[in-house]
Amino acid sequence: MATERPPTWLAIFAHPDDEAFRAGGTLALLARRGVRVCLLTATRGEAGACGDPPLCTRDQLPALREAELRCACRALGIRPPRLLDYRDGTLAKVDEEEAVAQVTAAIRRLRPQVLLTWPPDGLSGHPDHAAVSRWTALAFERASAWGPNAPAALYHLAVPRSVAQALGMTHLHATPDEEITLSVDVGEVWGQKMAAIRCHRTQAGASPILAAPPERQRLFLGMEHFVRAATREPERGPVSIALGEDAR
Repeated sequence: MATERPPTWLAIFAHPDDEAFRAGGTLALLARRGVRVCLLTATRGEAGACGDPPLCTRDQLPALREAELRCACRALGIRPPRLLDYRDGTLAKVDEEEAVAQVTAAIRRLRPQVLLTWPPDGLSGHPDHAAVSRWTALAFERASAWGPNAPAALYHLAVPRSVAQALGMTHLHATPDEEITLSVDVGEVWGQKMAAIRCHRTQAGASPILAAPPERQRLFLGMEHFVRAATREPERGPVSIALGEDAR
């Protein structure tokens, strides 16, 4: 007798800490509800900050950021991360066919129903984010030929335009509010999300929102927003089913 396929999400990001800020609460909620939440991270974040004051040397940073990533996954209650071992800051220049093949192989191995990644513009315009978004879209397209083993949906992180305007975040490529597919209140797992963010100690100084008043932190971090970029299911997708939400 065939065993039932476990509900699985695969989040695919560029750097350690990508998983925590914009999707950490949703990942933690899914894990609480029995979803197998997996994470694929393309780099060890070696081009990032070493902390202020520095917590390590530049040579030590990749290992420390990997340790921070593993700490964040434990805080969120999700599976340990898988790393692709690309160099931070180079993803727009790597062999795209090789990268897409690696992402496709991870999808084949893990058999997720849902993929989650950055939007095509990387949200902030970061070329590493945009590259990972492109790899994931191409891998989703390739996997669509696998029949029942294919992912059912691809979702992108998003920040609604109203939130970006309220916070003065003009550097973000915000999404018109009416184009948001799903908004998730992560208040139930706020402690887990903030614990995951605090795991990324080297990057704390690079995140001004962490020094903002609590109400601004809640506005930016307390709701997580997504756009359904592709789906094989015309009605309610697996994201909305798993979260108990009605996706538009």
